Amino acid sequence: MFTVMFRTIILYIVVVIAMRLMGKRQIGELQPFELVITIMISELASLPMQDVRIPLLHGIIPIITLLFLEIIISLLELKSEAARAIFCGRPSILIKNGIIDKKELKIQRFNITDLLEELRLQGYYNLDEIRYAILETNGQLSVITKNETANVTKKDMKIPCKENSLPIALILDGKINRKNLKTINKSEDWLYHELKKHNVLSPKDLIIAMLDSQNKFYYQFKEGGKTPK
Repeated sequence: MFTVMFRTIILYIVVVIAMRLMGKRQIGELQPFELVITIMISELASLPMQDVRIPLLHGIIPIITLLFLEIIISLLELKSEAARAIFCGRPSILIKNGIIDKKELKIQRFNITDLLEELRLQGYYNLDEIRYAILETNGQLSVITKNETANVTKKDMKIPCKENSLPIALILDGKINRKNLKTINKSEDWLYHELKKHNVLSPKDLIIAMLDSQNKFYYQFKEGGKTPK
C-alpha cells in the first residue's frame, strides 16, 4: 500500500513539473499537438500507478521524452510559420462580411447549430451583428462585430463609422508573410515603404507587423528594440 502511495506521489510531481514546463497555455487553450501530448502523459502516468510490476522509470522516461518533444515543437513553431501550420493548423473564417461560409463549415465539420450555440455563449444572438467569426486553431470561436452594433451608442446616436476589417499579420517574428500580402493585394515594396515610414530598418527587427481591424499599420519591435510611438 505504501509502495503504491509512494509511486503515486512521485508520478504526480513529475506530471505537474512537466505540465508547468510546457507553459501556461497548456492549462487552458490547448493546440492539437499539446492535447495529444497531455493525453499521452496522463496514460503513461496511470499505468505505473495501477500496476506495481511496471518499473517507475518506465513511466517517468516516456513523460520526460514527451516533455522534450513538446518543447522542440514549440520552438519550431516560434521560428517557422510552416511548422505552426503543420502542428496547429490555420484559423478558419466561418462568417465573412456577415455571410456564413457553408463550405468552410463543412470542411471543419461544424454545423449551423454548433455555430449559433458558440455565438450565444459569447453573448451574440443576432447574426446581423457579426462581421467575422473565426474558428481558432485551439477550437475557440473569435467574433468581430459590425461597428454600428458593437456598442449601442454608435448606432443609437447615429454616429458614422467605418466597418471593421479582418486583421492581417504581415510580419511574424521577423519573417514576411507573403501569402497575407497577396491576400490584401499588396507587394513587398509597399511593405518596405510602410516600414520606412515608421523608421523600421528591417523586418527582422519586428516581432509582429500587421494591418489591424481599422486598416492601420501596427508593429512592435523585438525584445530590446525600440518601441513604436
